[in-house]
Amino acid sequence: MTSIFDQDMPRNEANFAPLSPLAFIERAARVYPHRLAIVHGKGSDVQRQTWRQTYDRCRRLASALQQAGIGKNHTVAVMLPNTPAMVEAHFGVPMAGAVLNALNTRLDPSSIAFMLDHGEARLVIVDPEFAGVMQQALALRQSQTPVTVVMAHDPLYGPPAVDLPALDYEVFLAGGNPSFEWSLPADEWDAIALNYTSGTTGNPKGVVYHHRGAALNALSNILEWDMPKHAVYLWTLPMFHCNGWCFPWTLAARAGVNVCLRKVEAQMIFDLMREHGVTHYCGAPIVHNLLVHAPASMKEGLPSGIHAMVAGAAPPASMIEGMEAMGFDLTHVYGLTEVYGPAMVCAKQAEWAELDIGERARLNARQGVPYHLERDARVLEPQTLSPVPWDGETMGEIMFRGNIAMKGYLKNPAATQEAFAGGWFHSGDLAVQYPDGYVKIKDRSKDIIISGGENISSIEVEDVLYRHPAVLAAAVVAKPDPRWGEVPCAFIELKADAQASAEDMVLHCRRHLAGFKVPRAIVFGELPKTSTGKIQKFELRRRAGSAQAIDV
Repeated sequence: MTSIFDQDMPRNEANFAPLSPLAFIERAARVYPHRLAIVHGKGSDVQRQTWRQTYDRCRRLASALQQAGIGKNHTVAVMLPNTPAMVEAHFGVPMAGAVLNALNTRLDPSSIAFMLDHGEARLVIVDPEFAGVMQQALALRQSQTPVTVVMAHDPLYGPPAVDLPALDYEVFLAGGNPSFEWSLPADEWDAIALNYTSGTTGNPKGVVYHHRGAALNALSNILEWDMPKHAVYLWTLPMFHCNGWCFPWTLAARAGVNVCLRKVEAQMIFDLMREHGVTHYCGAPIVHNLLVHAPASMKEGLPSGIHAMVAGAAPPASMIEGMEAMGFDLTHVYGLTEVYGPAMVCAKQAEWAELDIGERARLNARQGVPYHLERDARVLEPQTLSPVPWDGETMGEIMFRGNIAMKGYLKNPAATQEAFAGGWFHSGDLAVQYPDGYVKIKDRSKDIIISGGENISSIEVEDVLYRHPAVLAAAVVAKPDPRWGEVPCAFIELKADAQASAEDMVLHCRRHLAGFKVPRAIVFGELPKTSTGKIQKFELRRRAGSAQAIDV
């Protein structure tokens, strides 16, 4: 029976609108048209755009895409560093109704080719630095569907190293309409972005984001940081990684400033912080360690109270001390590609400030509690889905449910069903929950190595090692590393009478893998196995702690 509260009160345009981060840039341009939105470079070479200019350029991009035949649910891939074009793509592509696929600029051509085919990209925007990789990737594609290439030239980089036939990005935008009448998605469940995550077996999985989740995680970023209006955000975090943890949309919601950064270098970071008054930045532990260990002369005159966010490996006491010495406030977050980047935060309690550095490091090393607009995140028994005791000892699996979770895996219904079994998203990370409700990871159920914030599949690396003619057996595990958090450590058993050196293995891997996936430590010897011949990875993980790294 219909309730009295449902009678004659239908949902309509006056009382309901789909949630989408596209509304954020519209408001920023209307309310703060002359406020700075994007800066790129420093000194006399700096480029600046206001929110009105940026909004107009995004509308031009959307219009030009539609004129090129790009429409609803078509995929537009981008292979760009953190430049103004990358910011614009986060709005212009979905304004056209299309889905943004931000490609990892560190990947090899075969991986990029797979993603272009699997995501059915119809157009790709590429920076000159990656023209060579894109040229090879396009040649490796299996699909016969043509892909339009647009080159986004950057004055801070220069011309491409290869002659890749492409349209010029600025010319492409000039053909678009700055008054283009875009519309919000008909359904907030519509796809806004496609991101590929490293799988434990076979090809990477395509994670599909919806407008609702993108908007709510963008707003959660504001809430977790108490992020003020007009915050100045430095792009040390790659925008290709979980759409920059949704911060392109967060900055639009706050009418903040996107300080672009092509390459992570300590001197440039500190220079930009001083010149533009940076207030916030994010990154993997390696980025923060780079700044902590930089020469003192580089750090002179920094703005006070810069807020930093770290994800990946837990921040050790030395990092926390180093950040505090620079006057930075560090927040630890946790998440996965499937939950739009960070979806848990180690929310600080006021009384922690009175504790010694060791105890503060222990408390801040926890993955924490759910983001504001995530419905729930807790540690559950994987089989029964019952909560584990909050005793800090009983292990279970971290699981999420709510608004900040992907639609699913593209063209992979079995993996989607498995990931959402029982009405929870299964992270694959094993953890405990403490009496105060804070969660801490203890192990990983998947053999994924997180190095410098990037996921590396151990099985992918093992597959390459097995292709070497001297290798009888191979296993790859994570080795702790003070700079990268974790690096791949390869244990190799050679065939009888075969000979090979660590350098041979590294060179072999370099021919088949992206650089960050190449093992940093090689250990030769018989691999420990069970009675059935299965390699005992737990024993190798123990050994990896004492394995020596090599210079690759």
